[in-house]
Amino acid sequence: MAAVLKDPQALPAPVPIHQLHHVAYRARDAEETRHFYEDLLGLPLYHIIQSDYVPSTGEYCPYTHFFFRLQDGSFIAFFDLGDDAASEPSPNTPRWVNHIAFRVDSVEELKRMKERLEAHGIEVLGVTDHHIFHSIYFFDPNGVRLELSAQLADEFQMLQESKTAHERLQEWTARKEQWRRDRAAGQASEPLKPQCNDRPEFVKK
Repeated sequence: MAAVLKDPQALPAPVPIHQLHHVAYRARDAEETRHFYEDLLGLPLYHIIQSDYVPSTGEYCPYTHFFFRLQDGSFIAFFDLGDDAASEPSPNTPRWVNHIAFRVDSVEELKRMKERLEAHGIEVLGVTDHHIFHSIYFFDPNGVRLELSAQLADEFQMLQESKTAHERLQEWTARKEQWRRDRAAGQASEPLKPQCNDRPEFVKK
């Protein structure tokens, strides 16, 4: 049954969303995943849920759901479905797009984690300069792309960035609407490019 739309003015205000509770991915093997996140990254295994049925849907699908805790109390979690199968990458999305980023306290800590991961045979990209933060990138045993980031910009700098975010997104949206019209008319075949380039150092000469 379709939901009945209510007058937005009559709806309660949004409640405060304080932090990320957890993100969840499929794991090929629970112990392999535990070793990576607990022994290599230092995130403690904190909670396990096991069942034959999925509470949200009621479908039969036996699983072990296990959680690793971050310093702020949030979690990254996994499902081992007991079949030794890994998640398949999205067929229409580059592997670098979908990822989860964790924050560390400094660039020096970032470099130490890069050294630690590489010593365990993990291929690491970076340190990459994103201007407001530095990052390294690598994959976990399940093919999940991870990022460790060290923030450089302070709260004032980030507040200044936030003041132009809506305007920039609105400009992108207007250009995308025009691009859709052009594509429908057979006048656009390439993906829409952004209206500005925040990373000019990567432009090919």
